[in-house]
Amino acid sequence: METAELILAYTVRVVALLLEFTAVLCIVIGMVTTFMLWLNIRQADYSPLYNRLRLKFGGWLALALEFLLAADIIQTTANPTYEHLIELGAIAVIRTFLNYFLNKELSELPKHIKAHLGNQEGQL
Repeated sequence: METAELILAYTVRVVALLLEFTAVLCIVIGMVTTFMLWLNIRQADYSPLYNRLRLKFGGWLALALEFLLAADIIQTTANPTYEHLIELGAIAVIRTFLNYFLNKELSELPKHIKAHLGNQEGQL
């Protein structure tokens, strides 16, 4: 029985670490792709630079939050004490709210970009 518990504990640590590494990787990829977009922006582009950059980076941040939440869930399932469950609940609520509002803002960004495009074409 102890061997199975040790294998489970080790597996949980490895999987959680991989999920956390993937979250960091998502943030780094998002940062690099956003920076590359910033370098490639032409003045002829009609959409505001700020919104395009936020849309690109925000998507990667939302994905990273999902991986971090998965890592916390896996760690808590392996050691489900009341203290860990309360901590997971608080983290899940905070990250869910962050992710919800980030996704909501990201879904509204294309509307702002389209509205800005329409205004620019009307001025030309």
